Amino acid sequence: MRVISWNIQWGRGADGVVNLSRIVERIREWGPLDVICLQEVAVAFEGLAGGCGEDEVALLAAAFPDYQLIHGPAVDVPGPDGGRSTFGNLMLSRLPVDTVFRHLLPAPPVNDSPSMMRGCIEAVLRADNGVAIRVMTTHLEYHAARQRLAQARWLQQRQAAVALAAGFATPARDKSGPFMRREMPVAAVLCGDFNCEPGAPAWAAIVDPAETLSPWQDAWRVLREDEAHPPSVGLHGADWPDWPYCCDYMFVSEALAPAVREVRYDAATAASDHQPVIIELDLSAVV
Repeated sequence: MRVISWNIQWGRGADGVVNLSRIVERIREWGPLDVICLQEVAVAFEGLAGGCGEDEVALLAAAFPDYQLIHGPAVDVPGPDGGRSTFGNLMLSRLPVDTVFRHLLPAPPVNDSPSMMRGCIEAVLRADNGVAIRVMTTHLEYHAARQRLAQARWLQQRQAAVALAAGFATPARDKSGPFMRREMPVAAVLCGDFNCEPGAPAWAAIVDPAETLSPWQDAWRVLREDEAHPPSVGLHGADWPDWPYCCDYMFVSEALAPAVREVRYDAATAASDHQPVIIELDLSAVV
């Protein structure tokens, strides 16, 4: 199973030009991919640097017609001509999709920095060998550190809750319809732009094993222990940031750690101000 995560900055490359076709082309070059997780996908959002209010959800749906699209904007406001302007996360899955959750992450009030709502898409997917796996993609707050830490703690607690619920017995007569209890596998991938460096408080909160039966692990460190993460921002002359560092990650649940075969950072592309991250999993190793 191969998953890519990429903050595409609404298709704006390191050169400041919005050109979503470069994003699509680079993703295809990494194929075949089972799941494509993207952050900063915009629809009819005027005022984004270099953009023209494109409907990027429609463009991505057309570019990947063999994938099921899950749109999870965290920002949804009135747009031009009576429509809506949205901004947030998007997932494309080649694999069958079961339950989908669109979470809004906590945003405790702040008055000393700008911020915007943040979200997380969570989907239960069925791999080719029949194994069920949850894939989550998110984009944490950049400016407001207090919000970013609260969001990181929520992601840790979400995994703890799923792991705890997995130990509950299934009722003999489960309800049907919307009350039906669906499969929620503990094995999971969490990916996206976390807007923090390795070891920072938000990163540490995500991998905190406290009260978690199957805690998150940084997939890069699963394979390489203390080897430094490659930079995922600050390359190719983009106007942000001023130095290269890593803030984009692949986390895996403890149950999925034995399945990690490779984690790669694509340093070559300049189609966004972020670099894509790709994880390869051998799901035959999942018990």
